Amino acid sequence: MAKQTIIINELDNVAVALTDLKAGDEHEGVVLREDISKGHKFALKDLKEGDMVIKYGNPIARASQRIFAGGHVHTQNARTNLSENLEYTYNKVDTQLKDVKSRKVKVYHRAGGEVGIRNELWIIPTVGCVNGQAKLILDTFKHRYGTDGFDGVFAYTHPYGCSQLGDDHERTRLMLQKMVRHPNAGGVLVLGLGCENNQMDEFKKTLGWVDDSRIKFLVCQDEEDEIEAGVQALNQIAEVIRHDEREEDDISCLKVGLKCGGSDGLSGITANPLVGRFSDYIVAAGGTTVLSEVPEMFGAEQLLMNRARDEEVFNKTVKLINDFKDYFRRNGQTVYENPSPGNKAGGITTLEDKSLGCTQKSGSGPVEDVVFDDGFVTVKGLNLLNGPGNDMCAVTNLGASGCHLVLFTTGRGTPFGGFVPTVKISTNSELASKKSNWIDFNAGTVLESDFDMQLNYLIDLVVEVANGKKTRNEINGSKEIAIFKTGVTL
Repeated sequence: MAKQTIIINELDNVAVALTDLKAGDEHEGVVLREDISKGHKFALKDLKEGDMVIKYGNPIARASQRIFAGGHVHTQNARTNLSENLEYTYNKVDTQLKDVKSRKVKVYHRAGGEVGIRNELWIIPTVGCVNGQAKLILDTFKHRYGTDGFDGVFAYTHPYGCSQLGDDHERTRLMLQKMVRHPNAGGVLVLGLGCENNQMDEFKKTLGWVDDSRIKFLVCQDEEDEIEAGVQALNQIAEVIRHDEREEDDISCLKVGLKCGGSDGLSGITANPLVGRFSDYIVAAGGTTVLSEVPEMFGAEQLLMNRARDEEVFNKTVKLINDFKDYFRRNGQTVYENPSPGNKAGGITTLEDKSLGCTQKSGSGPVEDVVFDDGFVTVKGLNLLNGPGNDMCAVTNLGASGCHLVLFTTGRGTPFGGFVPTVKISTNSELASKKSNWIDFNAGTVLESDFDMQLNYLIDLVVEVANGKKTRNEINGSKEIAIFKTGVTL
């Protein structure tokens, strides 16, 4: 008989239902006082008002009324412990990882020592006004020349690049410049209008040196026929990248983003811990992982801070957290307005509950560096990256920081994908079965087998994706970007 409940940590005073449970049945030594839905929690002992609710071995809430053993523990009787301002101290913990056997991948070697796992041709508009032209150029090129010899041609449209002010304008330009430099692109056509804030001359100046056989620029207002000019520019780039070939390298060359979305009560039990084990594996092998979603670190941030490599990284982590809280407050928003309705329906009660599950994707290794908006991931090992929890913005941020692919765990499912391969990992087998056209890997199987076996399968999949296997989002053509907007629009 399949396991029906789980106590995640020996310190916990709640258990989690792994399937729908009926009132009157006995589980984990208590009789259920009411039906408990899959992913939801029930009390293992009586809790009086004010008692801490413990899950993952840490407080996730405070009982807001008396809760009897066997009772449902959720938003109706538990509240967050978090407040706006916290004091952080550096209490370094041992984060040494065990040795692992490395793997080989086949990648594209790029100028400057970077590697890519795709050899794609991209159109990147500097402004949303030319989105239509980008699509016409794309369609005309594909119809006329095809995509033989490289991994496809894509236009990454967006609504920004004009009428933005200050830091907001700078963020848009910087994000697009990071994409232009991404090693998964064999070549890029940068497409401008001519009168936008995000002027091409300034874009080129702050972009720095590029290989002009692979990166070309076109301003639509300067061309009599911008569609034909764009098609010819794409074809010139395509003739260069068609000669690129994969070469063997060590898996340590990969940078892997870690993301979750549409979480449920099993996220912190199956998919996120499995991805955490993958993070530990690739870091131990000499590679790099990147954890973002700063608001979903709130409530678990001290645990991350204690894993900081040294006091400098600890201080950068404190800045990462406090800067994002300041962003909330500047906009008159409650810092802890989380989890979402979908999260709550799946069994997540408070932000601590969500964050302690979310941050398990980072594994147990040391935090080696913190990357802010103007930087790329350059330090091997686990990195933290500034950015929101919004799925599309976070995956775009991860890709722009230099990640070659993103491992995306989900309990409720989502079809979207970023501009880098986005590997969807389900927290439960029902979702994997129902949405097999969305899901690349079923982590729900860890409930029937073991983590070591599923970890090996996940490593196999990452190697296959790095070697060119298409993810579901790539097969479905779901490749999009979203730029995190922070300021005023004229």
